[in-house]
Amino acid sequence: MTAAVHALSEPSDARPASAEIIPLPRLSGRLASGKAAFVSDRVLTGAVRAADSVVTFVTGLMIAALYVKPPVLLSDATYLTAIAGASLLVLVVFQGLGLYETSNLSSTARQLPRTLLGWTIAFVAIESAILFLKMGEDFSRVWLALWFLAGSAALISVRAIISGLVRNWAKQGRLYRRAVIYGTGEVTNEVISQLEQDLTTDIRITGIFDDRDDARAPRIVRGYPRLGGLNELLAHGRDSRIDLVIVALPVAGEKRLADVVKKLSVLPADIKLPARATGIRFSPKIYSHVGTVAMIDLYDKPIADWGTVSKWVFDKIIALAAIVLLAPVMAAVAAAIRLDSRGPVLFRQKRYGFNNELIEVYKFRSMYTDRCDAAAAKLVTKDDPRVTKVGRFIRKSSLDELPQLFNVLKGNLSLVGPRPHALSAKAADRLYDEVVDGYFARHKVKPGITGWAQINGWRGETDTPEKIEKRVEHDLYYIENWSVLFDLYILVKTPLSLLKTDNAY
Repeated sequence: MTAAVHALSEPSDARPASAEIIPLPRLSGRLASGKAAFVSDRVLTGAVRAADSVVTFVTGLMIAALYVKPPVLLSDATYLTAIAGASLLVLVVFQGLGLYETSNLSSTARQLPRTLLGWTIAFVAIESAILFLKMGEDFSRVWLALWFLAGSAALISVRAIISGLVRNWAKQGRLYRRAVIYGTGEVTNEVISQLEQDLTTDIRITGIFDDRDDARAPRIVRGYPRLGGLNELLAHGRDSRIDLVIVALPVAGEKRLADVVKKLSVLPADIKLPARATGIRFSPKIYSHVGTVAMIDLYDKPIADWGTVSKWVFDKIIALAAIVLLAPVMAAVAAAIRLDSRGPVLFRQKRYGFNNELIEVYKFRSMYTDRCDAAAAKLVTKDDPRVTKVGRFIRKSSLDELPQLFNVLKGNLSLVGPRPHALSAKAADRLYDEVVDGYFARHKVKPGITGWAQINGWRGETDTPEKIEKRVEHDLYYIENWSVLFDLYILVKTPLSLLKTDNAY
């Protein structure tokens, strides 16, 4: 078994051999060790379904608009009904032909003949319905012929593009969930064994971790290396993408299990406990499954699948619209800064972003150039001499944050989320993570320009432990209850919350 595993493994260029990523034995090829986002099967197949339906509808509508007189097309619903029916029927037929299985999406040779066959079946079914309902005279035969030819070409072209994308994503490791296992006991052996037997799993194990010494925890578990303990696991999670953490510890060791899970909860990943780890058998509704392995969910990734897509779209559209609408305001602020003091208009500051990554955040400069504090080692206080006259106004009104809309377009900030903190930000002369236990759990999502804490009054100076504790408490509430509507609510409330400037200097 071990020899087979290592024979199929390839060391990553970006990691030392001791930390190489080893795919499951039956799967060959290197798994990328970067942070490229995971493309879930649900999102991928859903997007392909949408593409098939839209292509079918648009080609039929465009040809009808070009060939059939527009007044007839708009006043008579028969054409639109036939086009809509075909765009839905295509989904049913393609599903039956296996065209939405991820394994088929990567193969042009498997997709194209089935795509043409499926479109032919759907088209013949629509034509048969037209004849059966004695509506043949209501439709142009030329339109039907052109629609069939154009639909064939469009669907085949889209499928060829999808094949290329899927193959590229597979090479990048974006179609596989990267998993780590904490624990090296019998439960771990059983989990790996079940995953190896499941030919359809999208799991790739990137390492085993355990804090026990070599006498109690083997260095190799079924061909997978033990890469260290809990601290090394957390570092691995910061260095590369982890989608799933399997905590393979017996429930009998309650204290150890609780301590481990609490420390792992800061990672932006699903955390699951194998059902085999406890002798208690719950209702089947309690379990989720990783392949065929029954699991108990401990923590879920906060924003996943279509949630990630909807938040990305929401951010880009609103940010772009806000930049256009607020361009005159930003120009006026920039001019005022230049007239008030020497130095650049923008101030760039390193802050903690998603998963503790360092990001560069843009702000309008509010301090004198020679007194700027990039690390925020000293909090800004009331009547702080470092702040310019214009700076006091834009800080109180939060106009200094407007350039962060460009961070949203860049992708390292969201419109709504926990505010990104500077590297040396402190509360009562103590770093934030020293004040709040589990502080880094707020980095499980992208930071935002505004957030739940800010609209509830927890913005500005954090000169006491209570202020940062309350801010983190609200951040975690937001993470656990995120939705697009929640984001919209926070955005609508933000202008009203800015009227309260008691704690903003």
